[in-house]
Amino acid sequence: MTLWLAAAGVALVPVLLGGEVAARLDSARWTRRHPRAALVSWQAMGLAAGLGAVGIGLVAAVGPLAAIFPHGMHVLARQLLDGNGLHGLGPGHMAALAWSAGLIVWLVAHTIRMTAKVVREQRRLRLMVDVVGEHSAELDAYVLPDSRPVAYCVPGRRARVVLSQGTLDLLDERQLGAVLAHERAHARGHHDLVLLPFLAFARAFPWLPAAKIARRAVPLLLEMLADDRAKRRHGEAILAETLVRMATAISGQVTAGAPALAEVGALDRVERLLRRHPHGARWAPLVVYPAAGMLVSGPLAVLMAPLLCLTVWPA
Repeated sequence: MTLWLAAAGVALVPVLLGGEVAARLDSARWTRRHPRAALVSWQAMGLAAGLGAVGIGLVAAVGPLAAIFPHGMHVLARQLLDGNGLHGLGPGHMAALAWSAGLIVWLVAHTIRMTAKVVREQRRLRLMVDVVGEHSAELDAYVLPDSRPVAYCVPGRRARVVLSQGTLDLLDERQLGAVLAHERAHARGHHDLVLLPFLAFARAFPWLPAAKIARRAVPLLLEMLADDRAKRRHGEAILAETLVRMATAISGQVTAGAPALAEVGALDRVERLLRRHPHGARWAPLVVYPAAGMLVSGPLAVLMAPLLCLTVWPA
C-alpha cells in the first residue's frame, strides 16, 4: 500500500507547505508572460490536492482488506453491498474512511453553496442592467446612465457587457474597442466558471495559505488572459492607455458584484503590456503543462484504479 499512499500523498505537498509553493508561484515572473500556463498550474495544484486528500484516506482505510488498494476497494464495496458493513476495519481505518467521505461532502457542499451564491448575484446584476441600462445595438453592450467610468461583464448563460455613459464620454473609439474586446473575452472564456472552484476552495479552507493566495492570484491571471485577447486586435499601447485612463478616472471607486476593467491589478497589467519580456520565459509552457499533468496523475490514478481494475477483480 505504500506506493499507493505515496501516489496520493505527494499531491498534497504543494498545498501543505505553509503556502511556500503557492507564494513562489504567485511571485514568479514567468506567470505574467504566460497567464494561461500559470492558471493551469493553480488548477492542477488545487485539483491534485483535493483528489490526493480523498485518495490517501481511502488507501489507508482499506489496508486490512487486501494487499493491493484496488482490490481492497472492491472488497469494501462487496461487503457494503452484502450487508457486512465495515467488517475487518479497525478504528484507525474507519477514521480514514470517514475523513475521505467527510472531505467529499465538505468540498461538494461548499461548491454548491458558492455556485448558488454566484448564480444569484449574476441574476441580480442582469436584472439591474436590464432595468436601468439601455442596450446599444451598435456596441452590442448595455449602457448605464452613470457619469462614473465603469466597464464590466456580467457572466453567465446570457452574458452582458456593461458600460457606463461616463466610459463612453471618457474613451475614444479605439480605446472603447479595446474595452469591449476585453470584456467579451471574459464572457467567451467563461472566466466566472474558471474562478468558481477557487472561490469554493477558499471558502472551504480559509485557514490554508495556499487557498488565500490562489483566491488573490487567479482573478489577476484571468484579467491578463482577457488583456491578451484584446491586445491581439487593438495592440498593447492602446489597451495600456485605456487601463490608465480608466484607473485614473475611477480613483479608487469599486463596482460591487462584478469584475471591472481597471480594478484588478491595473498597475501590474499596464507594466506587463508595456514591458518587453525576455525570450528566456518561453520555456514556461513547455515545463508547466507536463508538470501539471504529472501532479494530477498520481491522485487521479489512485481514484481511477478501482474502476479500471473491475475487469480483473469483479466487485
